[in-house]
Amino acid sequence: MTTQTIHGLQELVDCLDEAVQRPTVEEVTSCVKETLTRIAAAGSLELPPAMTEPRADRYARRLVHRSPRHGYTVIAMTWGPGQGTPLHDHAGMWCVEGVLQGEIEVAQYDLVEQRDGRYRFHEEGVIRAVIGNAGALIPPFEYHTIANRPPVDKAVTLHIYAGEMTHCTIFEPRGDGWYERQERQLSYHE
Repeated sequence: MTTQTIHGLQELVDCLDEAVQRPTVEEVTSCVKETLTRIAAAGSLELPPAMTEPRADRYARRLVHRSPRHGYTVIAMTWGPGQGTPLHDHAGMWCVEGVLQGEIEVAQYDLVEQRDGRYRFHEEGVIRAVIGNAGALIPPFEYHTIANRPPVDKAVTLHIYAGEMTHCTIFEPRGDGWYERQERQLSYHE
């Protein structure tokens, strides 16, 4: 996809190109969050139907834009009913996530203990995010889950990452309050 084939993408890219040049990660993510909130609330980014179609087996990740100059990526994720992520990180990079369609549930976690290759987390809270809501994740505060809880048919979120997120760490519960770490390779869907 190019910026010319998605209505509203050039406006988003222009704003992101400016935002990522801010001097601190906090200023970058704040500016990106403001931009994403404004664009999502106005509905000015019109993704083609192929980018918002849910998959039957799991949520979909689709590349919307990769900045050759600044390195950031814009990813559309589509969530069918009940689809979500395991507890995961963002490979040490900042991310801003916003809702374009539907609503999602985001649970934020703090890593409180690490011992013998096991990890313990504390859930910090759960947010129901709707169209126009956006949030930023700045390491080390990057642990969370995202899910589309019924009765929502479909949710579409936009994720702006500092770079190309090709992998992340997921944390699988052991059932005793501890989690085991696993590396997961990430890819894009059609």
